[in-house]
Amino acid sequence: MPQLNLVLAIPQGSVIATSLGMEGLALHRSPGAGRYFQGREVYVDLAVSGGKPGFSYQEEGGWRDAAGDTAVALDACKDGKKRTKTALSNNGFSITPIEAYQGVALAKTGGQTLPLEAKVELARTKAHTYAWGQTLRPDDIAELAGSAKPAARKPRLYMVLAPVELVVLSNLTPIEYAWYATHRPGKVFRQVMFTELEPSGRGLVADTVYESAVAELTADPTKKTKTVYTGGSLNRVAYQSWVGYAGGAEGGLYMADREHIVLWKLPAAHPRSWDKAE
Repeated sequence: MPQLNLVLAIPQGSVIATSLGMEGLALHRSPGAGRYFQGREVYVDLAVSGGKPGFSYQEEGGWRDAAGDTAVALDACKDGKKRTKTALSNNGFSITPIEAYQGVALAKTGGQTLPLEAKVELARTKAHTYAWGQTLRPDDIAELAGSAKPAARKPRLYMVLAPVELVVLSNLTPIEYAWYATHRPGKVFRQVMFTELEPSGRGLVADTVYESAVAELTADPTKKTKTVYTGGSLNRVAYQSWVGYAGGAEGGLYMADREHIVLWKLPAAHPRSWDKAE
């Protein structure tokens, strides 16, 4: 009986059934050498039970049968005759509960993968109140998010990978930003996946744009975020720029919904083959 996996691909948001395993799927979908192509992705191994999804998708209005389509895709791959079958071609991230995540791996353009460490729950949300017109300061958000207030605040750079790709500057800690992103009226994410970057906007935006954003965020104590870049950022920002990649500071992929925030940590050591790949 071949291995049967159900994989969520970020940032596309597609859900793919495969008999190749996560590493095999990454190689299968790889566009080639990094010096010529761009194809970084994050792969999430989802729960499978008895040849069917081991979880329930969240409601999305009934415009498609996500569970049924996924079961059909898994069935097509169960005997190993079909290597991959797309279950959902888009918008899979926001309807797949983060409790369904069994493993997470980063992928480079050549198909090389780096598994992340097992998830750690960072906080459980204490309250959901954030009304239109309400002004919450960062310390207020810390309380609502169930997080300790930092001794000092500094501008941080976050790269959001799902449900959209963008880079934001923020004076919130990762736990606070996760709560804010899943609660702020008008701009709310049902769920969010992001990582913290080393604090420099170089290579993404002009220095004057980045410095202006830092000044604006620092001058207004009620301002919590400032978007500095929108678009395909995963292929533009090296993994080495992620906080925690080189060891020391805690970092990795943060995932959150309205109820809790979890972190899939970056491993302390990387295989040489991964570091040499593009």
